[in-house]
Amino acid sequence: MEVQLIRNATMRWTYAGHLFLTDPYFAAKHTWPPLAGKSQNPQVDLPAPPATILADVETVLVSHLHPDHFDPVAQQLLPKDLPLLCQPADEADLREQGFLHVIPVHQSLNWYGVSLIRTPGQHGRGVWAERMGNVCGFILQAPDEPTVYWAGDTVWYEAVRQTILQYRPTIIITHSSGADFGSSGPIIMDAAETVAVCQVAAPATVIAVHLETFDFDMVSREALRVAADAAKIPPEQLRIPRDGVRLTISG
Repeated sequence: MEVQLIRNATMRWTYAGHLFLTDPYFAAKHTWPPLAGKSQNPQVDLPAPPATILADVETVLVSHLHPDHFDPVAQQLLPKDLPLLCQPADEADLREQGFLHVIPVHQSLNWYGVSLIRTPGQHGRGVWAERMGNVCGFILQAPDEPTVYWAGDTVWYEAVRQTILQYRPTIIITHSSGADFGSSGPIIMDAAETVAVCQVAAPATVIAVHLETFDFDMVSREALRVAADAAKIPPEQLRIPRDGVRLTISG
C-alpha cells in the first residue's frame, strides 16, 4: 500500500490496484477565519494543485462532513459522478450537493475487491462529542494487502481499542493534533492518545496525520515525536509524514 499525505486528513491511497482519496479539503492558505481565535486558516497551503491531487482518483472516502474534511472548494472541484463512500448519516447531504454516485457504508461493503468496514468514532468527550455529531473510520482489507484502519476524527476510547484488537490492522492512521477549541478539550487524539494506540497495536505501523493545519491543532509533529520517544515508540512504528510525502508499507 502507498499512502500520500496531502494535508490534514486528505490522503491518496493506492490499495489493491485502486486509487482512493480521503476527506478532500482544498481551501487555499489563510482563506478561512480563525477557528480557535489565533490565526487565519488553513495555516499551510496544499503541496500540489487540486487537479494533480484528483488525477486518476477512482473513489473518495468521506469520514464525515465537517468543512475541514470536505470543504466547499472540494465540493465544487470533485467530478459529480465520482463515487463517494460515506457514513449513512451523510448520504442525503452529499446527494443535495449534486453528487450522483453516493454509496453509504452501513456496516461493510465489497468495493471492487476491497472489503470496507465502517468503524465507530467519538469526536470529543461529553457534551462536545454530542455537539460534533456522527463520525466514522474505515477498515480496508484485500488479498495480498495489509489490513488498514483509518480511525478518523476520534479520541482514544474503548471502541477504538476494540477495533484494533478485533481486526489486528497492519497499518493504523490516526488524527493526532489534539484539536481543541479552547473549552472543548481534545476532540481528536492528542500525543498521549496516539502513543496509547502505538502501545496497544504494536507491532502495527501507526501513521499520524491531521497535524499543523489549523489554529486549533495543539500538537505539532515535533511534539508528537518527542512524546513517542519518551514512551520508547520507535520512529519506524510511528510515522509522522510531512504534507506531500509518500509512504509505501507492505503487508
